[in-house]
Amino acid sequence: MTTYDKIYINGAWVPSQGKGVLEVTNSATEEIIATIPDGTAGDVDKAVAAARAAFPAWSNLPKETRAEYLMKIYAGLEERTQEIAEAIAREVGMPVGMSTMIQVGLPKGNFAIAAGLLSTYEFEQQIGNSLVVREPLGVVGCITPWNYPLHQIALKIAPAMAAGNTVVVKPSEVAPINAFMLAEIIHAAGVPAGVFNLVTGVGPVVGEAIAAHPGVDMVSFTGSTRAGKRVAVVAAENVKKVSLELGGKSPNLILDDLDEAGFAKAVGAGVGKCFANSGQTCSALTRMLVPRNRLAAAEQIAAAAAAKFTTGDPFDAASRLGPLVSAVQRDRVRGFIQTGIDEGATLVMGGAAVPEGLDIGFYVQPTIFSGVTREMTIFTEEIFGPVLSVVRVQSYQEGLDLINSGAFGNGTAIFTNDGG
Repeated sequence: MTTYDKIYINGAWVPSQGKGVLEVTNSATEEIIATIPDGTAGDVDKAVAAARAAFPAWSNLPKETRAEYLMKIYAGLEERTQEIAEAIAREVGMPVGMSTMIQVGLPKGNFAIAAGLLSTYEFEQQIGNSLVVREPLGVVGCITPWNYPLHQIALKIAPAMAAGNTVVVKPSEVAPINAFMLAEIIHAAGVPAGVFNLVTGVGPVVGEAIAAHPGVDMVSFTGSTRAGKRVAVVAAENVKKVSLELGGKSPNLILDDLDEAGFAKAVGAGVGKCFANSGQTCSALTRMLVPRNRLAAAEQIAAAAAAKFTTGDPFDAASRLGPLVSAVQRDRVRGFIQTGIDEGATLVMGGAAVPEGLDIGFYVQPTIFSGVTREMTIFTEEIFGPVLSVVRVQSYQEGLDLINSGAFGNGTAIFTNDGG
């Protein structure tokens, strides 16, 4: 077990003011693999003060110099790719091969992209006799989720730092090990003290302190709708900028103009987009809308595609579906599956029972429902697990109506031969 007993503030590893610790669990073995500080609002005060002090010098650096720092972070991530991928595979449960490509590959790319944009981005623009100047905001508070933990941090801090802002990051306490590794890389890259600060802890304490802090100029939050509403309310007290990326229930409309091969390809791709990261993706295509006359074919093709998602240890090369992130998430998803059964949906495959041979770990069977209607809970609520709902529709217009009836946004897919 690894003990992280310090947080990162003002370019140094310092003790938290909090006396408690939070445990990090291996999602496949249920073993405690690390402990982290249970941070406090006082820690946030120190981090914000450091970020505010660092802002003037950082924001006035030549943009080429900021790009060089970002590329050093990229190089550090590149050097430690395998180590970080394995850590996230343990924390989140994504099979390690996919974790290498997605959980580390995407964050690396974010730093390189932000650095590249600095070479072409126009911070000043002359329009007539007016000069339009784009300036950094100041201190950006970043509150991130556990499903793509490093990627979500990078999506926030890479462009923020590129633009000249300083940051205070609260990673998810469920999957924080990768954030400590990133802080080590940033420190080794020589990023000036106070530009990046890391405070661990729980949302109602550390997250709320960041959102409420008068010294934070903007909050960027990714997570649940419930928590996002709270961030918006708390941040409003200081009238700061707020960016929220919340829940999703993304639909996948497959139209009847596809031939047999095209239809099979669309259904198979839809299953893959639903089950990626064990369904723990806000933009996962969890609702598949198919023509009524092709429902039976869709069920058969989807079941065959889902059967290829072998469930097992993230470090087993044969596994395509790892465990969910926690016991809480596993039980929540199983509860949704049981609700689907109770409300009359047709269970095509899977179910709420423990996958065979996987009594240890937070595993859920890949599950497909059919005959799902708009009144059912599994149609309307975000499940965040490997659960697909197949819905029959009469027409393109009915499909659009169903898509637009939901409370969530995030993403939509349409498979058709008609680009218009």
